[in-house]
Formats: sequence, C-alpha cells, structure tokens
Amino acid sequence: MTTHYDAIIDKCRDLPPVRTAIVHPVKPNVMEAVADAVAENLIVPILIGPQARILAAAREAGVDISGWNLMNAEHSHEAAAKAASLAAAGQADAIMKGSLHSDELLGAIVKSNSGLRTERRISHAFLMSIPSYPKPFIITDAAINIDPDLAVKADITQNAVNLWHVVFGDQALPKVAVLAAVETVNPKMQATLDAAALCKMSDRGQITGAQVDGPLAFDNAISPAAVKEKGIISLVAGDADILLVPEIESGNMLAKQLIFLGGADAAGIVLGARVPIMLTSRADGLRTRRLSCALAVLLAEARKVGRLK
Repeated sequence: MTTHYDAIIDKCRDLPPVRTAIVHPVKPNVMEAVADAVAENLIVPILIGPQARILAAAREAGVDISGWNLMNAEHSHEAAAKAASLAAAGQADAIMKGSLHSDELLGAIVKSNSGLRTERRISHAFLMSIPSYPKPFIITDAAINIDPDLAVKADITQNAVNLWHVVFGDQALPKVAVLAAVETVNPKMQATLDAAALCKMSDRGQITGAQVDGPLAFDNAISPAAVKEKGIISLVAGDADILLVPEIESGNMLAKQLIFLGGADAAGIVLGARVPIMLTSRADGLRTRRLSCALAVLLAEARKVGRLK
C-alpha cells in the first residue's frame, strides 16, 4: 500500500507545483493540509475567503501564510465564484475545497457560463489502495452523480479511464468492471441493462482506452476465486482496475467501508472540468489530502501537454 502511494507522489517530483485556488480555507485542518502540500512542492496556494477568518485559522494551525496570495471574499459562495473565475481565466490550474459544502463549490463550477465545463459530465473518482488487493484501483462515481443514466455512466467511465492513463501510463488498457448485484442481465434490474449497454458502447468505440465488462457483482470484479467458482469468462472479472458503481449510495458506502474498515488509502478528485478539483472531506487526513494534490498535479500537467482536453 505504501509503495503505491509513494510511487504516485514520486511522479510529481520533477513537475512544477500547481497554482491552486483554495476555496474558503477557514479551518486549521485545511491550513495544515495546504502547508503540507506546499512543503511537498505540489501546489502554489491562492487562498480565497474572508481574510480575517483565514488569518485566524492560519494562526491557530501555526502556519505562516505571509508569502501566500490571499484574495478576500465575503462568504463561501463568493469564494467559490472567484475560484471558478480564476481557473477559467487561466490564473489557477486547480481548485481545492476548503471549509464549505461540496455543492457550494461545484455549483460555481458546473454553471454553463463558468468557462470550466467540457463536453463531458463532471464526475468524482476515488483512487484507492488496500493491502488485500494487489494493485491500486478506482471507484467512481461515489460523490457527485446521484442516479446516473446510461449517458452519464458512459462519461463517468471515460473520465475514470482518462485518470487511470494519466496516473499509470498507456502501456496497458485498464479493466473496467461495471458493478451490479448480479453478474447476469436482468430486465428488472436497470444496473444490469446499463452494464450490458456500456460494454457494447466500448465495443463500438463510444468509450475508449479500456476493457469494459459487466454486469459484475463486487466479488466477481475483484476475486479470481469467485470468478473461478462461478465459471465467469472475462478479461476483466477478478482483476478490475476501475469499479463503476450503479449510483451514489452504493458507491459512497463501498468507498467508505474500504477506507474506515479496510484501512485503504484513498484520494478523491473531480474530473470532467477544465481543471482538476480536489474535493476532500472534513474527515480526510494529511496523507489523503496530499495524494489528492498529487493527482491534481498529474492531471494539470497532462492537460498542459495536450494529453487531456
């Protein structure tokens, strides 16, 4: 687990730090995370929010922000809007959530006139590593899209595939397991119908850069023993790199079970916008926030050199 984590951090060592708009950083734990990312040379922070509260949070955290850019904003909604404007104008290459609700931040980004939308739906991905699985994997979407239809699931899949290639390279195609409760198509279970359609969309080039299979129950997606026992013939089953969940409840519960009961390392990142967005949780520690910053650095560099649009 530590090896996977360190390898991703190491990929950023020779890359420049990313200009990052920190939205409403008015709590000490946020300031500590920002200071950690600066010390790791991952970001150059632009603090956006009520100046007095930011200064108070920095004092409480024992963080010297005298050399950082600070942009005053009256409240969190204004801070989110200013961050989106900076990113749209090319003055910030990433955005980090501070002490505000996720929907406040994303509301400023998903507006049609924000300048940050792309042709694809915005989605969230957890990059995870856990001792009981031999390689890192992605869970998507467990944080933004509540009940995605087929078209949205296709975008969520493509976003995650693009992230996988940015982090791990193009030497092999990531294996996408489209999760459901069962591994057979059942007309009464929409998740299985969507899974079958996504596989055909992949066959027809509507989803690129991956091997896609489903429906697959969770055990069939990650356990070679379960695959053998059920006689499933698949290039993906038992060896998934990306787990596409049916909807937000199952995805969120799966991710948090792995983090809090399984001891998984996890980093969250928002994909599909013109800049990466670090949508960290209040419960996230420095380790998780640092890895989220590393993903933002890799994504920002990929966009700069034309690997992402």
